[in-house]
Amino acid sequence: MPDPTALPWPLPWTAGVFLVAGAITVAGSIRLAGLGDALADRTGWGEALFGVVFFGVVTGLSGIIMTVVAAGSGEAGLGYSNAVGGIAAQTTAVAVADAFHRRANLEHAAASLSNLLSGCLLIALLALALLASYVPETTVGGVDPMSGVIVAAYVGGLVLIRRAGAQPMWQAISTAETEPDVPHDDSPLNLRSSRWLWTRFAVVGLLVAASGWLVALAAESLVAITGLTTGFVGGVLMGVVNALPETVTAVAAVRRGAVTLAVAAVLGGNIVDVLTLVAGDIAYRQGSIYHSAGHHELLATTTSLFMTATLLGGLLIRQTCGWGRLGFEGVLLLASYAAMTALLAL
Repeated sequence: MPDPTALPWPLPWTAGVFLVAGAITVAGSIRLAGLGDALADRTGWGEALFGVVFFGVVTGLSGIIMTVVAAGSGEAGLGYSNAVGGIAAQTTAVAVADAFHRRANLEHAAASLSNLLSGCLLIALLALALLASYVPETTVGGVDPMSGVIVAAYVGGLVLIRRAGAQPMWQAISTAETEPDVPHDDSPLNLRSSRWLWTRFAVVGLLVAASGWLVALAAESLVAITGLTTGFVGGVLMGVVNALPETVTAVAAVRRGAVTLAVAAVLGGNIVDVLTLVAGDIAYRQGSIYHSAGHHELLATTTSLFMTATLLGGLLIRQTCGWGRLGFEGVLLLASYAAMTALLAL
């Protein structure tokens, strides 16, 4: 067995770690969907806000660790591309989950004020990260000041979303295909205590996070062995694994009837992925992680911005059905991600 602390690993070992860690992520995410749905009902937060805050943090732990490990070892481009590539892959997860929602377009059924505001917050955070790449590089204690701005914008955005949910000034029109966010009393998890649910939620989340650490090491090894660009490995390969928790959670939530949670989990995970850049900036001691972004990383960032705007359009237009059981936004999301992947592979 190769020394796990000595990189790069042999290619078979690298591929094996990548696959096993991905499998652990999938299994853990399926469990998180049920626990999260039960906790959303128990806390009274609702699926949308619970998905953005708690689901976003727990499912985003693996991505945070991937970026921190990569940036801490000097691979800033790998860490950056993992975060923004994960956002693009996770947004595509909405189209994947839509294919499992048989009644109508998922965005039609899951439209809510909280999900719309979360999408706006995500666009604002991505724009700040992109802006940081173009302003003169400045660091304070090795950290870009824009990292503090991003964190402040995140906290302020959550406060606004919470207030808007308490006193909504906008509401989606209810239709025959709308699935309201109501407690699921038939779930056996509702018989468990809150302490039991929170404990399981935390343990499974840590397991998913540990798999992210293994994926980051395998990705570094893959770059060293194959000579693939950090943009492709981070933005596509790591990005896909980074997106697995949100993708599996979204599909599992749809199958449980928790459609609002499905979209909220994706948006929450994406918001946390922008915060992942802040963690990577702190871990990267050679300067600002934002200024390490090359054209591959900026391509993934702008693609993620476009895909988020497309998702918001789908939530606002609320097309009942579309092509191949997907709305227009689902088709555009799949096409955008395929195009980004092809360009990063060049």
